[in-house]
Amino acid sequence: KRALLNQKIIKQMRMRAGAENLLKATSNNKVREQVVLELSYVNSDLQLLMEELEGLNSSVEVYQDVQETSSIPLIPLGLKETKDVDFSVALKVSFFHNAPSVDRNPSGIDLLANYFSQLGFLETRFFSPTRQIGIFFTWYDSFTGVPVCQQNISLEKASILFNMAALYSQIGTRANRQTQAGLEDAITAFQKSAGVLHYLKETFTHTPSYDMSPAMLSMLIRLMLAQAQECLFEQITLPGIRNEFFSLLRIAQEAAKVGETYSEVHQSMIQTPIKNNVPFFWTTMSELKTNHYNSLAHYFVSTALLDHQLYDAMPEGRSPLDILKDKAERRRIGKAHLQRSIMGHEEAIRTHSRCRHLQKLDILSDILQAGLKRSITKFEQNDKEDEFTDYMLAPDIISKTEKKAEMEIPAATKVKVKDLFQRLGPLSVFSAKQRWSAPRTIRLRLQDRDLGFTLKGDAPVQIQSLDPLCPAAAKGLKEGDYLVAVGDTECKWLGVSDVMKLLKDVDEEGVDIRVVSMLDSSSQPMPTKSATYGGLPKTYSMICLAHDEDDKKSHKVAKKPSFLSWGLKNKQKSGSTLSLPSADYNGPWNRPCPTYRNSYNESALY
Repeated sequence: KRALLNQKIIKQMRMRAGAENLLKATSNNKVREQVVLELSYVNSDLQLLMEELEGLNSSVEVYQDVQETSSIPLIPLGLKETKDVDFSVALKVSFFHNAPSVDRNPSGIDLLANYFSQLGFLETRFFSPTRQIGIFFTWYDSFTGVPVCQQNISLEKASILFNMAALYSQIGTRANRQTQAGLEDAITAFQKSAGVLHYLKETFTHTPSYDMSPAMLSMLIRLMLAQAQECLFEQITLPGIRNEFFSLLRIAQEAAKVGETYSEVHQSMIQTPIKNNVPFFWTTMSELKTNHYNSLAHYFVSTALLDHQLYDAMPEGRSPLDILKDKAERRRIGKAHLQRSIMGHEEAIRTHSRCRHLQKLDILSDILQAGLKRSITKFEQNDKEDEFTDYMLAPDIISKTEKKAEMEIPAATKVKVKDLFQRLGPLSVFSAKQRWSAPRTIRLRLQDRDLGFTLKGDAPVQIQSLDPLCPAAAKGLKEGDYLVAVGDTECKWLGVSDVMKLLKDVDEEGVDIRVVSMLDSSSQPMPTKSATYGGLPKTYSMICLAHDEDDKKSHKVAKKPSFLSWGLKNKQKSGSTLSLPSADYNGPWNRPCPTYRNSYNESALY
């Protein structure tokens, strides 16, 4: 559903951009009137699609059976959608990036974690910090559906981390909160979600997608920790609440802590520009929970004051506590807390009625009505007809918790995996930071039982002390060349002793060796940006992959995908950031062109 909505949003944005361009270009009043009318239809359709996407982000029923639980529903974070990428165009190898489809369980987390770790190897081996290789990564904003396209693999890594955090939030939402074990799983999942989001915020500081902006990530971190704190409160109250003075005060402070955390979440949600992109369901739910848990705190304090007397006689050496000692004063303040509890529950019910997505949650309405009815009943039991004393305004309750929800960066962000391209050689040598010549095959023959050179270094070994008059030098062997193969044996991972064992049996006919030379990367200018691979400097890994495929004569290079390109009006935007304007973007787009210009600031989109 999310992928289909994203495609519809792109179509409407393209239509809106075209209409805006036509509106600026034409001077015919009749045409302008028709374009304005069509533009109003497009904007209306776009608004409906955005509301539909918001509804999808508000569908808590997808992640939890809200009818089977007596708890207030939690808010899951939706996964980002992406497009598949064919690496074969640039790398000349059958390596296809497929958007990971994951299950909402720990195995799904493991899959994303392994893929994230592989991206680190892929970045080091193929993606040079100074050269582009023509591979585009496209991801859709989780909240707006607006696509972002970059050649920078950091977008891919950041989006995978975002999805990992979203998956943790969905696992926490799906946990059985009617058991201690289920609540513990939910707490852990939400804390890990907050930890991954914090790691994303600190590691990737310039992400072009708005759902991964620092302000949005800070809000999401607060939301995940607030939901973890809510589960901690449910864990404390699950065995039941004892009707004892200090037990009631403890529960009141725990409820106040939950209300305080949700108040911080709500305040961050209503700040510009976050409020323009966060679903209205999220904003109203955080406001509702703020009022609900603060009302619970006032109810428990009032119950403690109205139903219990702390001391019959004050202990020696202690100053008297007038409020606790005087029954009438306790009763007066207790009723004031009850009034604040009633007002808070009523405000929560009004908030519930403002959001159509909240109105669909019958269990939420039942919980709010039960809380209000309980407070009213308690107030009526302690209300006397002959009592005309003006009620005071109850003070706020100091929040306190025995266990505060904290971020937990999971070990899944640093999973050790085997490099898929390990056969290409040690990553410390054969990385994208270096430029390499194509592998050269040289026939090696003995001359007076001498090879004409010596070897040095760990894997891979290098040629040193080369005799310029030896046959190998005459055939193109150079000082400093890396020896990558002897005969049919790959030796990129072999040390000097192992390579010498392969060379000691060289007879008069000789043996073929394969070497590569490191080129001077400083003399190569940074290439212009292109949508497809062509004429760009190759890394050693790309050369070896192409060489292997040429030998096999069996690889079919995938057809180059077609692209559609737009130039944004703002030429100051980063050349690697390719995105459609957001929903509230009013500026025109330039006319689409069928090919890419060789300008590093040019923008492009699938």
